[in-house]
Amino acid sequence: MEQKPARVRIIDAAHQLMLTIGLARATTKEIARAAGCSEAALYKHFASKEELFVVVLKERLPRLNPLLERLVASPGAWERTVEQNLTEIARQAALFYEQSFPIAASLYADPRLKERHNEAMRELGTGPHMPIRGLDAYLRSEQAAGRVRADADTYAAASLLLGACAQRAFAYEATAGGTPPQPLDEFAASLARTLMRGVGA
Repeated sequence: MEQKPARVRIIDAAHQLMLTIGLARATTKEIARAAGCSEAALYKHFASKEELFVVVLKERLPRLNPLLERLVASPGAWERTVEQNLTEIARQAALFYEQSFPIAASLYADPRLKERHNEAMRELGTGPHMPIRGLDAYLRSEQAAGRVRADADTYAAASLLLGACAQRAFAYEATAGGTPPQPLDEFAASLARTLMRGVGA
């Protein structure tokens, strides 16, 4: 059986380790060992662990930012309603947060490590604020097209939708069943429907 390229093995190993032991404990040495390569080989493909984390988010988790980028580029091209688009955004966002929280949560146990990570995210031009910016931009494009109310606060609407998706990712683990009260598709549709009552033209 043909072995995967080193870059793919490194991303796969990083994803698995970040999920199981957290971002803070997933050292480049551990990742390289799990990928079956040297730490030097890892650094041939990735400048830092933070860059590798960003690649894991982009290539192994649900594609939230690319969806938002497509919608901003051509909001009417899909020939779907704003509510349908928001439903798909909510669905992808809920999946993204569900899978990314276990990876990043360990950062919050070490404030110095978290600040170093935040600084690296700033240098890479990314971070958890980007989906809010993307959704805000999409809603403003729909506002310009007349499908979102002219007086709607698009940033607040984006924050409400994505905040609800993020909350869903961890709010129910302590409950008896350990699962949210609504299935994902039902949650996404009801969230988009409720938001549209406030911002729809």
